[in-house]
Amino acid sequence: MATPLGTLDRTPPPFFRQGPSALTKLSFCSALAIFLMVADTRLKLTHPVRTMVATVLHPVERVLRVPVDTFNAVGEYAIGLQQALTNEAAARAALAQQSERAARVEQLQAENNRLRALLDLRAAIAVRSQPAEVLYEAPDPFSRKVVIDRGTTQGIALASPVINEAGVLGQVTRVYPLSSEVTLLIDKDAVIPVLNTRSQSRSAAFGIATGSGLELRFMAGNADVQIGDLLHTSGVDGIYPPGLPVARVTAIDRKVDTGFARVALAPAAQADGVRHVLVLEPLAQQMPPRPEPEPAAGAPEAKRGVRK
Repeated sequence: MATPLGTLDRTPPPFFRQGPSALTKLSFCSALAIFLMVADTRLKLTHPVRTMVATVLHPVERVLRVPVDTFNAVGEYAIGLQQALTNEAAARAALAQQSERAARVEQLQAENNRLRALLDLRAAIAVRSQPAEVLYEAPDPFSRKVVIDRGTTQGIALASPVINEAGVLGQVTRVYPLSSEVTLLIDKDAVIPVLNTRSQSRSAAFGIATGSGLELRFMAGNADVQIGDLLHTSGVDGIYPPGLPVARVTAIDRKVDTGFARVALAPAAQADGVRHVLVLEPLAQQMPPRPEPEPAAGAPEAKRGVRK
C-alpha cells in the first residue's frame, strides 16, 4: 500500500542539519547585549528610540495610573482630614489655655496696680523698643558678637539690651550710624545680673571662654541653687528690665576644698540662627531724673540767694 506524500517526514537527519549551535547563539546574544549596553552608555545610540517609545507610551501610563493616583489621593485626603481635626483640637485646647492664662494675667495686673496704688509706688516703666535684623556674625573668632541693621540714626543707644522671643540675647556694645555691634551673653566678657525665680536670690551670670554657655561664679558651696532653676533679669543694674528670661541651671559642681560652687547655665535664647531681634531702650534712660542735692546752709549759693 502506497503512503501519501503529505504524510512523509521531511525533516533531514541530524547529520545533515545545518545552523549555529546553542553555544554559538548564546555567545552571539551575549555579545550583542554587551554591545548595545556599551553603545547606549557611551554613544547614546538607543536614546532616540527610548525617547520615542516613552513618548508613545506616556498616555498609556497616565491612563493606567489613574486608579493608583485616585487611591493615593483618597488616602492622603483621609489622612489630611484626620490630621486637620487633630490640629484643630490641639489648637482649641491651646487657645483655651491661653485664654485662661490671659485672664489670670489681667487679674494679676489689676491686683498689682491696686497694690501699687495702696503703697503709693510708682507705676512700672513701659520699656520702649524697636525691631532689628541680624546682618552677620562678627569675624572675631575669640568673641561672640553679631551686627544688627540699626544704629544711631534709628536711635539705638549704647548698652541697649537685645532680646528675642526666648529671652535675653546680649547687649549693644558698639554703635555706628547705620549698624550696631551686639555682644552676646555667651561671650567670655559678658556679665548680666540675674535673679533666681525659685529662691529669689541675686547673682551674676558670666559668659565662658568656649562661647557656648554661661556660669554663676563666686557662689557659696551651700548656696540654694538647684538644677532646673530659672534665672531672670533682676533689673537692679539700670540696663535690663526685670523679669526677662536669661538662663536655666544645668549642672552644679560644689567644690568642697574651696568652699565655692560652679554653676553651669544654658542660655534661654539660642544665638545660633537668630535673624530678628528686639532692641530695648536702657532702663536708666527711662528713669526719672535724680533730684539735685540741696546746698548746705552756709554755702555761697545759699548766701547769694538770701541777698537776692
